[in-house]
Amino acid sequence: MTWLSARLAFVVILAIAALGMAACGGDDEDDGGSGGGQSGEQKAESGPIKIGAAVDQTKLMKFFDGPALAAAQIRADEINAAGGVDGRKIEFAVQNTRLDPARTKSAASDLINDGADVMWVTCDVDWATPAVQEGINSSLLTVAPCIGTDQMSPKRFGDKGKLAFSYGNVAQDEGAALAELANKKGWKSATVVTDKSIVYTQNACQAFKQRFEELGGKIAAEESFTEGDRTINNVVRNVNDATADTIAMCATTQQDLPAFVSGVRGGGNKTPIMGPWSIDGAFWLPKSKSVADNIYLVTYASIYGDDPNPEVRKLIEQLKKAGAPPATGGFVTGAAAIDGIVAAIKENDGSTDGEALAKTMEGFTDLDTISGKVSFNEEFHSAFGREYRVIEIQDGKPRFAGTIEAGEPVTFEGG
Repeated sequence: MTWLSARLAFVVILAIAALGMAACGGDDEDDGGSGGGQSGEQKAESGPIKIGAAVDQTKLMKFFDGPALAAAQIRADEINAAGGVDGRKIEFAVQNTRLDPARTKSAASDLINDGADVMWVTCDVDWATPAVQEGINSSLLTVAPCIGTDQMSPKRFGDKGKLAFSYGNVAQDEGAALAELANKKGWKSATVVTDKSIVYTQNACQAFKQRFEELGGKIAAEESFTEGDRTINNVVRNVNDATADTIAMCATTQQDLPAFVSGVRGGGNKTPIMGPWSIDGAFWLPKSKSVADNIYLVTYASIYGDDPNPEVRKLIEQLKKAGAPPATGGFVTGAAAIDGIVAAIKENDGSTDGEALAKTMEGFTDLDTISGKVSFNEEFHSAFGREYRVIEIQDGKPRFAGTIEAGEPVTFEGG
């Protein structure tokens, strides 16, 4: 199970309703269709720019796909109202994958046959794979708003993976940013705790450790667990026996994270706990203010009414009014992905040829988006270079506490 889908149990508590509004294509029952797509020479340079979104609207991923897609549609509407992309409007067609692989494949195929210029996929690479394959095999630029590993690339999909990108932060950048934050705080030693159930959390803590040591920090202890393996109490005991300036916790917001925080604080350990975007959101925090205390994380945006970017604050209010309030800062990647797609199309004089758009996107360096500046390169087709929001949780209350940058993402030995 992936971390995004695993967070369902806690996000449901928020009772996020009506995310279906983010889809204008809806729950088509026709699973038929086969891949087709248009060649680069055939891609129209007039008429609407059609984005075909094969996403989850009814199951685990809807709580992440929904806000990202809603944010993307709001951004597209703003661009359309301002005249579109060189006079062309952006249109979304959406099909519900229900996280069924066969359904995901056929949904993507239907969207392609209906004239999609760009493929849009769910925020988890495993669930997204059938749609990604349909998109790239049809020579379409294929984009995920918030996948957080380096898998949207040739690394997973072979040569055709050059058409795949994610506007989620690559973990090698996010973990490095977390280490930069620890260094900025003056923390010289760290205990590193890694949930080994998914690649993202492993990569984030691996990047943290590598950059932290590069900055002169010392790893006091390392612990690991696999979400749900019932070893979290042993991890807590070992962490409480160690001495460090901070605890880097790369985990998801399932049961083991709140259990860990409660166990550490219940043992009298007030060491600052820090983590990546995967621990964003107030919904998982223990109820006790003295327990949900001295916690830091890096994320895309602050959802707590204090983000420094007025455009982001406005977008949050628009999402709330649309019935898709964000539970984490990840929603903003949907709007950022639209910014990137539009920039690539403009740079190619209105062409939606997949290979041309991908070549342009791979060359983006410090591209301005609503989420800040993002970059891609041949190694990383998931975004890096953002200025991260630092969220500080004191006495159970999260708040924006500044920004931090990774500088450069970590490159793991062996690629």
